[in-house]
Amino acid sequence: MKFDMRILYVDDDDLIRDLVGIFLNRDPGFQSHMAASGEAALACLETFVPDVVLLDVSMPEMDGPEVLRRLRLVSGHSRTPVIFMTARALTDERQRLMALGAVGVIMKPFDPISLSRDIRAMVGALPGG
Repeated sequence: MKFDMRILYVDDDDLIRDLVGIFLNRDPGFQSHMAASGEAALACLETFVPDVVLLDVSMPEMDGPEVLRRLRLVSGHSRTPVIFMTARALTDERQRLMALGAVGVIMKPFDPISLSRDIRAMVGALPGG
C-alpha cells in the first residue's frame, strides 16, 4: 500500500498517544509510528523516515523543543516538518514554537476527528506541499 504521509508521533502520555494512534491509523493515507519519549523518537529515525513529526511540547527528560533541535542535527531531517501539540493555549507560546521552526501547533485538547485534516492542511501549506 502506498501512503501519502509517514508520521512520527512523540508523546509521553500513553492515553493521548494511543488516541492519536487510533485516529491516525484510521486514515488510509497515513502510516504512523509512535514514540514515548524524545530519545525513542530519535532512535526510531534509523528505521522509520517520517514525512512529518507530530511532537508533544511537555515531556520529561527531553522536551519537544529539544527533540526538534536534535532532529535538525540528524542527517536528512534538517527540514522535516514538525507540528507541535501543546495544552498551553497562550499566543506567546504558539509564537515561540513557530519561531523554533514548527510548521504548525495543534492545541490540546484537540479534535481527534479533524486531526488528519489539520495535519494535511499544515503540511500542505508548505512550499511544494
